[in-house]
Amino acid sequence: MKTIYHAAGSRGFADHGWLKSNHTFSFANYYNRDRMHFGVLRVINDDFVDKGKGFGTHPHNDMEIISLPLEGELEHRDSMGNGSIIRQGDVQVMSAGTGITHSEFNARQDQPVKFLQIWVFPREKGVKPRYDQVRIA
Repeated sequence: MKTIYHAAGSRGFADHGWLKSNHTFSFANYYNRDRMHFGVLRVINDDFVDKGKGFGTHPHNDMEIISLPLEGELEHRDSMGNGSIIRQGDVQVMSAGTGITHSEFNARQDQPVKFLQIWVFPREKGVKPRYDQVRIA
């Protein structure tokens, strides 16, 4: 497999006040035609979410979404009835499949949360949505 190096300073950056996000590939308002994806890897966002803030309910479909908290805690809620706190050492995997809505908020009022969000194109589209969370550390 070909090795491609992207220096941290060459990534896209968005500052929404409550959210600071570094984008490895084209995402939202950051567009770079040479950085659309890498194979099935579509998104690697390095996100910082302010105390008590977060992403309101929004939809996804046909995408594998992985969240890895590096510092702090994320609170997850989704249309399948799942609700959990994702902590450093946990991995969350959400298979959006035919469609899911969810929200992610910083579960802490006293510190920001830093996490990686990774999106992967699915092997198969139109599958039943699924949610998993596992402790890896």
